[in-house]
Amino acid sequence: MAKTLIVLLGPTGVGKTDLSIRIARHFNTEITSSDSRQVYREMRIGTAVPEKEQLEAVKHHFIHSHSIHDYFSSWECEQKTLALLTEKFKEKDQMLMVGGSMMYIDAVCNGIDLIPTISPELREEVWTRYEKNGLEAMQAELKNLDPVFYDQVDLQNAKRVIHAVEVCLMSGKPYSSLRTNKTRERNFDIIKIGLNRDRTELYNRINQRVDMMIADGQIEEARALFEFKDLNSLNTVGYKELFEHFKGNISLDKAIELIKRNSRHYAKRQLSWFRRDEKIKWFHPDQEDEIIAYLDEQIIV
Repeated sequence: MAKTLIVLLGPTGVGKTDLSIRIARHFNTEITSSDSRQVYREMRIGTAVPEKEQLEAVKHHFIHSHSIHDYFSSWECEQKTLALLTEKFKEKDQMLMVGGSMMYIDAVCNGIDLIPTISPELREEVWTRYEKNGLEAMQAELKNLDPVFYDQVDLQNAKRVIHAVEVCLMSGKPYSSLRTNKTRERNFDIIKIGLNRDRTELYNRINQRVDMMIADGQIEEARALFEFKDLNSLNTVGYKELFEHFKGNISLDKAIELIKRNSRHYAKRQLSWFRRDEKIKWFHPDQEDEIIAYLDEQIIV
């Protein structure tokens, strides 16, 4: 039987977790996460980590496996997930990958360009320059180092501009020259299941989930992490808004409103990214029986 990686993807708040447990149990397999924030053990409420009962029902990998102080990128996700799959496919015919982090999913399914790991010293140096001189200075530096990527990147996306500068300085080459975008062959089949809901339904779920996170202690969780607010791992929705509140820049009500808004915007970006992939078969999360039947049909015996 061909080995198969089932990928269950979709926007934040759509309802992937419950279905993932059913799929994993149906195929008697385990779950590997492709969520770029659930990997950090210090972040639980704000990243919507599966409940204790769910984690115990099926073995999960790459959930709370790293510290916020660790550098974990899409490249690390690809390498660690492929190593895990190599081991698990010795005893299992299917594995399930669940998440919504677009770059992580693409890295595992298609491969990622060999972008060098940025040293902590260089990262600190570049970010210090950014904080001192601002985004315009970083844009000018990128234009000098890599005019090709400068013309391609969203220049208002500070994180991407800074990362490109880091890569140029670390490698000594233009970032654009390292981005081949070639799909790498995998020695296993891949089936992608996408989950989506009507936009109003999805946005209502996102708003309700934020309210639930606040009730469950998200403010206290963020406050405990405030001293580490400058770490890249904490530059994420649900934390950065509360950090602005703790600094006295916005009210708590405004912070919660921004978490909801930014979560909705993130869901929209996720869906725009996923819709480019024609290999994804889309379902409503309530179509559990149809999804299981589809997977049974697709998996080659």
